[in-house]
Amino acid sequence: MNEDQNRQARFALLALFGINLMNFFDRQIPAVLNEMIRKPHGLTPGGLSDTAMGWINTAFTLMYAAAGVPLGRLADRWKRTRILSLGVTLWSVLTAASGLAWSYWSLFAARLGVGIGEASCAPAGNSLIGDLFPAHKRARAISVFMLGLPLGIFLANLTVGQIAAAYQSWRVPFFIACLPGFVLAGLIMLIHEPKRGASEEIQMAEKPTDGSPYRRVLGISTMWWIILSGALHNFNAYAVNAFMPAFLMRFHGMDIKQAGRVSAVVLGAVGVVGLLAGGMLADWISKRRANGRLLLSALSLAVSTPCVYLALNQPKGSLTAFMLLMGVGWMLIYVYYVTVYPAIQDVVEPNLRATAMALYFFAMYVLGGSFGTSILGMLSDYYARRAMVAAGATAMAESFKAAGLHSAFYVVPLVSLVLSLVLFAGARGIAKDMERLQKRMLDAANK
Repeated sequence: MNEDQNRQARFALLALFGINLMNFFDRQIPAVLNEMIRKPHGLTPGGLSDTAMGWINTAFTLMYAAAGVPLGRLADRWKRTRILSLGVTLWSVLTAASGLAWSYWSLFAARLGVGIGEASCAPAGNSLIGDLFPAHKRARAISVFMLGLPLGIFLANLTVGQIAAAYQSWRVPFFIACLPGFVLAGLIMLIHEPKRGASEEIQMAEKPTDGSPYRRVLGISTMWWIILSGALHNFNAYAVNAFMPAFLMRFHGMDIKQAGRVSAVVLGAVGVVGLLAGGMLADWISKRRANGRLLLSALSLAVSTPCVYLALNQPKGSLTAFMLLMGVGWMLIYVYYVTVYPAIQDVVEPNLRATAMALYFFAMYVLGGSFGTSILGMLSDYYARRAMVAAGATAMAESFKAAGLHSAFYVVPLVSLVLSLVLFAGARGIAKDMERLQKRMLDAANK
């Protein structure tokens, strides 16, 4: 790459980072405002259950997954910059519409629309990075792109509660959040669309794929392990992000501003370290072991699991120990993104990578993220009722809701343990799939 190409790649990566940041900022807003929306006279006069709040996230995630597959396929055929620009504009408009919701179902519908717009981000963004950066730099480039995830969550948790408290309204943060999206929609159109496979050492002709593209992607054995890992990972990620502020407010007795600041640190700020250090380590280990990326991911999750479990075991008010354990545990979870995402590009040919990401995200969200929030919400309500019965009470109280949500959170380290085992299994076979891809690309280049 010459200096001009390097400069274009850096600008593109910066714009993609900004889009990904707003992607996760906007989707985190309802989690921060959960208690204000849920309680009586928040959105509805009678209030809402954790199950109802969980289903809003489930619907968002299912729509995100359903829209992601055709948008991913479109990203392998059409200009990815245009797809991203249109997607950012759509989700920004509907983020503002969320603040205008007058009922549970109007908020539900607005979040569905946000899901459609945000579905454009991951397939097109990852595909662009694959063509802008060579293989030995991809994990670091993806780590910068994925910094949008923790920083979006960090900024949402840090600012949304402050804004809502200042205006005494949960609606205002939605209106403010839409503005950066319109700027980013214009910036992304300034990126020069790279040729697919431009950064590969072996150049393949850009031609239509023979046979079903979905069958070709799913014919790669490593993809099945990666897809399963994505479902498990997203189950935890969405469950924890959606209910952590509420957990801190109920169980540890914080107000919305305090809960936002703690959530910003343990779910967001730690991710910067996890992504940057993980990205550099992933690139380093991939030069020494073909299965190094997935092996690193598995080890990170294996260490993260007991940290999260011990964090949940901390008594009420023990915030320093909770933040330390939860922060380390969640920092290691972020290593997943900079190891698994480039691993997909290691086993999938360039003209199918957006399709592969879309399939991966479809399963990741349909089988994982969509049920993480609803299952945790239902478990919370179930354990809250048990706590009420055990206390001999006949009416639900906030203390029972606090106990219920605390008990429900223990599903997270259990899922994390299974995830680490799945990643170890995927690491065992990825080297063979990488060899097959290199041979196929070399054969195609020599024809």
